[in-house]
Parts: sequence; C-alpha cells; structure tokens
Amino acid sequence: MARSKLGDRNVRKDRFHNKAKAAGFRARAVFKLEELDRAHGLLQRGDRVLDLGCAPGSWLQYARSKVGPTGVLVGLDRGPLQKPVAGARIVVGDVMTIDVAELRGDVSAFDVVLSDMAPDTTGVRSLDQSRSEALFERALDIATQVLAPGGNFVGKLFMGPDFKKLVDAVRARFATAKTIKPASSRQISIEQYVVGKGFK
Repeated sequence: MARSKLGDRNVRKDRFHNKAKAAGFRARAVFKLEELDRAHGLLQRGDRVLDLGCAPGSWLQYARSKVGPTGVLVGLDRGPLQKPVAGARIVVGDVMTIDVAELRGDVSAFDVVLSDMAPDTTGVRSLDQSRSEALFERALDIATQVLAPGGNFVGKLFMGPDFKKLVDAVRARFATAKTIKPASSRQISIEQYVVGKGFK
C-alpha cells in the first residue's frame, strides 16, 4: 500500500532535486528531514533511529550524518535499497504486517522513529487521504511499541478529515506535538509532517 520516497524521482526535477544530487543525497526529500531536525532537534549523536519507508535512503543518509558512527540505523521498505547506506540494517517487508520484533532486532528501543511513507496515490483525494491516515496510524503504533521514554517521532500525513484526530493521538503520547510543512514540500502537495517530542 505504501510507496517509498522513490516517488520523488518521477516528478519534475527542481532546485531541491539538483541540490540533493550535488550534495550526494539520493532524493530531495532529505531537505524535509533536515528542516524538521533543524527546527525541532530530533536527532542526536549516538541515537538509535528507525526509518519506516526508507527507500531510496536519503533520510538514512542524513540520519547517519547526525548520529555518527556510534548511532544505530534501521530502515524498513517493501524492497531492498538499490545502494546500501553505511551501517544501516535494512528490513524488507510490509509496514502493515511486519513483526515489530523484526524491526527491533537486537535494539532494545529506538530514540527516533521516522516515517515519510505515502500511499500509492490514485488521484482520488478522499481515498489517498484515507490511505495516508492508515499509514500514519500504523507508523505511530509502531513508534509507541519501540520508542524509549523521551524519544521522538516524525510522520507524514495528508491533510484529511481525520487529520486533527491523528495529531491529537500524537499529542496524547508525547510531551509536545507540532505540525509543519517544510519549504521543500511541493506547493501543491497536501502533505504535512507531525512531530512528536518526548515520548511518554
């Protein structure tokens, strides 16, 4: 049901695409995470990070630059990455059915859970919103199972009828919850990112 950030390569190339390529990142989506991290201080050296819907790997690349060699990176996607990310363990599977124990491996808990997942869009706005909400809800469910106390969460969510309810669900589980649309998001996109800090 979910598509990964590979979808970025199917759209018109813009300045963010060119900037990512010049910097050695695999997708323009990296600048969304960079902006979120800069605004909210999500990633720290030594953090254990889980990236849901990790292909093509630009968020893992950025996370590696922040957590350093002592940090732990685990990514999940429906297929293997075309190129490995140094030191990252990639789990291949469906986010809706994956066993959370497989994501954990030998990691007792994660400090950060990231989700840039989006549905395979149909062009039917209500259906795409509903699918996005289901992915977001699943990402939040996984986060609540694997995050260490005080941990952080980022999830992409299309604006839709259950948007407020899902933001409130984050607010109930974290000390703070904020929404942001990064500058590198396309203007026509209905995507927002929900940031939860301080997992309870």
